[in-house]
Amino acid sequence: MNRAKDGLVNRSPLKEKPLRNPGQSVRRALMDIVFDKLMAPLLLVTVAIAVVVMEWIRYFFPLKAMPWLPTALGLAALGYFAFQYRRFQPQIRALKLAEEGEKAVGQFLEGLREKGYQVFHDIISDDFNVDHVLIGPAGVFTIETKTRSKPQRGKAQIDFDGETLKVGGYAPDRDPIVQALAQATWLKRLLTDSTGKAVPVRPVVLFPGWFINDSRQNKRDLWVLEPKALSIWLGNEKAVLAPDEVAMASQHLSRYVRFQERLLDQAS
Repeated sequence: MNRAKDGLVNRSPLKEKPLRNPGQSVRRALMDIVFDKLMAPLLLVTVAIAVVVMEWIRYFFPLKAMPWLPTALGLAALGYFAFQYRRFQPQIRALKLAEEGEKAVGQFLEGLREKGYQVFHDIISDDFNVDHVLIGPAGVFTIETKTRSKPQRGKAQIDFDGETLKVGGYAPDRDPIVQALAQATWLKRLLTDSTGKAVPVRPVVLFPGWFINDSRQNKRDLWVLEPKALSIWLGNEKAVLAPDEVAMASQHLSRYVRFQERLLDQAS
């Protein structure tokens, strides 16, 4: 059978690409560091070591060899790789931790589907991404996951008074509250423009494994939680979206995600 003639070559059986996975943007950033920053020095080290080995082999044969220069080059290449690795190791470690956190939260959120929620992961925009989005009876929620290493000593506690958020007693470099509010505003505008109906969106910030000390009186407009508490908070909310409204909002968001994926494919 002539597969090319029958049109069976290079055709995917999937009509639509699957939606994005938890931590997909983080994984891409991690791979960018590994391939763009570390692969070149590692390749240089490999070549230098190969030359060194060849020269030392020649050294023990009748032909006189000069292994000292390639040895010096090999050591220099190894030093360069070690410098690059040490330079980017903290960023790599942070990205790996962030990816693991987003995957763990994503798996937890998948369990909410049986309660009528649609779950989306890693929604990308022009200059940021939303880790997760929930659309269900209690409304629409953007979820920013912040996975932080716990301190070796002291209590792993998040303190939030409505203005300042501290992680283990220290303010983070990037304020997750500002991020969460901006993401919710962006998604609200996107869904409202797309559906033609006002769609309220509430921001949620999750800190896996940390104790949350939220001293605010009014916590309704912004939730700062440990992931295990999310289902309880959702269960305490009144239903504000009917099943058809959940389906409509989910359809429009799915359409946006797939459009962004096509743009990424064209750019790559």
